[in-house]
Amino acid sequence: MLTSLFYILLLASGFPAGLILARLCKEEIRNWKKRLLIISAICLILAVIISFIDFMYKIPVIIALIFIIITDLTLIWRSHKKPKTHKTRK
Repeated sequence: MLTSLFYILLLASGFPAGLILARLCKEEIRNWKKRLLIISAICLILAVIISFIDFMYKIPVIIALIFIIITDLTLIWRSHKKPKTHKTRK
């Protein structure tokens, strides 16, 4: 029960991690957008493949791959947002 809660908290922390990274490295995200999508797709494929393989650390590996997917997709999502422009007074 406690490990399930830990896994949920770990996955939920992927979103704030992506937001922090999006704020810190805006230029790199523009250059790496396609690569981040490819990394997310590879992680998804690996998570599906690993779910069929039986070994000791199957669930933690799948959780880590899903964390990477959440973080990458958050980075891509935040890169589409246009920065707010400040209105100047006349």
